[in-house]
Amino acid sequence: MRYWIGVASKEHVALGVAGGFCQLCHGKAQPLKRMAIDDWIIYYSPKLIFGEVAPCQAFTAIGQVTGHEVYPHAMAPGFIPHRRDIHFLPADEAPIRPLVDALSFIKNKRQWGYAFRFGHLEIPRVDFELIAVRMLGRVPVQQQAG
Repeated sequence: MRYWIGVASKEHVALGVAGGFCQLCHGKAQPLKRMAIDDWIIYYSPKLIFGEVAPCQAFTAIGQVTGHEVYPHAMAPGFIPHRRDIHFLPADEAPIRPLVDALSFIKNKRQWGYAFRFGHLEIPRVDFELIAVRMLGRVPVQQQAG
């Protein structure tokens, strides 16, 4: 089992949570293919709305990969991003700033945003659990993939 961070605006994350899917890196398939059934993903949202300046700077969703397939989904003419099915858990947002010093995947604590520059990254279990406790009040139990 592996643990991942996806980066997207809070607005886009909410669409994925409502639909039970994730998209990464503007719809690219490859990041989704790196994940496997039962892996976990936490979304970090630097902004509230894509393309606008209002910051969010919080972890906004947490879920477990349930879909075996990475599949294309037409959202608009000429925009067919890839998706993967996720079982999201009801969760609270967790602001990142109080966690920066404790998260091992953030190497440069002064320029912590740099860790998220590629839009998808694997994190250690200890970091996943730290964020999960902030979002859920507990470490989540593995769901059985269907």
